[in-house]
Amino acid sequence: MNPEEPAAPNKTVTDDDGMSWWYRWLCKIAGVLGGISCAIAGVWNCVTVNPLNIAAGVWMVFNACVLFLCEVPFCCQFIEFANAVASRADKLKPWQKALFYCGMALFPVVLKISFTTVAGNAIAFATGVLYGLASLGKKGDMVNYARLQHQKQGDEEKQAGVAEEGAQ
Repeated sequence: MNPEEPAAPNKTVTDDDGMSWWYRWLCKIAGVLGGISCAIAGVWNCVTVNPLNIAAGVWMVFNACVLFLCEVPFCCQFIEFANAVASRADKLKPWQKALFYCGMALFPVVLKISFTTVAGNAIAFATGVLYGLASLGKKGDMVNYARLQHQKQGDEEKQAGVAEEGAQ
């Protein structure tokens, strides 16, 4: 390393989505648990003669595979395209993941509503809800809120003063 070259700055994990590291891990853990619950309930749903139950069960197993591919690609090392799918899923914004996960979790419930489909897809749906909450952003602090309220009151008083002068 040349002494004239500046040292490379330490890069911290700050993405543009504004999620903290613990919330990101919470979403990933919820995705894994959602995948497990979808897989178990999907296989259980397929043990029937009703074709709608079988279709919902197959879709739930597909949901589990997609959740595992997107959230924990190291569990799918035997699939060649797993890392490509995971990197593409990581580039999605949180609201896009929320719509995707919630939509995938609702489809089997709409197809055949039963205790197994609702219970199996509940955690996968909750994963989508967590990503949806992440898209809302961080909560504001009380000081900024009070400052905005004070500015709003000042603007309203100015507008009221201008309206009174125009009426005279």
